[in-house]
Amino acid sequence: MPKMKTHRGAAKRFKITGTGKVIRRKAGMNHLLEKKSSKVTRRLKRETVAAPGDAAHIRKLLGL
Repeated sequence: MPKMKTHRGAAKRFKITGTGKVIRRKAGMNHLLEKKSSKVTRRLKRETVAAPGDAAHIRKLLGL
């Protein structure tokens, strides 16, 4: 059986930390930013840990 390929779209969007957690970007920072308050845009800039159910699927896409 051949090796499983990494899903390149997922590889560009997610990172795995040293402890094995999946890091993702928050939605809402691409466009229509003018109407959003500075407080909201600051909060959305931060990366966050993916939910456990999603993390399992992401790991499979990344070949882990």
